[in-house]
Amino acid sequence: MKTQLLTTLENARNYTLAVAESMPEKNYDFKPVPAVWTFAGLLHHIGYGIGWWEENYIRQQSSDWNPPTATTGKAATIAYLDGAFAALKKNMESLPLSEQAIAGFYATIDHVTHHRGQATIYLRMKDIVPPEYIY
Repeated sequence: MKTQLLTTLENARNYTLAVAESMPEKNYDFKPVPAVWTFAGLLHHIGYGIGWWEENYIRQQSSDWNPPTATTGKAATIAYLDGAFAALKKNMESLPLSEQAIAGFYATIDHVTHHRGQATIYLRMKDIVPPEYIY
C-alpha cells in the first residue's frame, strides 16, 4: 500500500511541476479575474496546502491555516512547491499507515488535484496547452 501511495504522490508531483514549468515567468502574476489568486499564488497555495493537509488530516495534529506570504517568480514558486512535495514524501515513507493516514493522504492529493486543475485553466487562458496528464 505504501508503494501505491508513494507512486500516486510522485505522479502528482511530476504533473504539478510540469504545469508550473509550462507557464512563462512573465505570466506568473497573471490572474483571470481580480477575485482569484495569481498563477504564482495558486501554486503557492497548493504547496502550503500540502503541509497543512498533511498535518491536519494525515497526522491528525490540529493546525491553524496561516500561510506565509506567497512566493513570487517562477523559480521561487517551483522550489517552494517541490519542497512541499519532498517533505510529504519523506513523511509518508516513515509514517506508519493507518486508515486515517491513508484517508488524509488522499484528501491532500484531492486538494492538489482541485487547484492544479485551476492552474491548467490559467495556462489555457494564456494560449498554452497544458502538459499531457500521465497517470
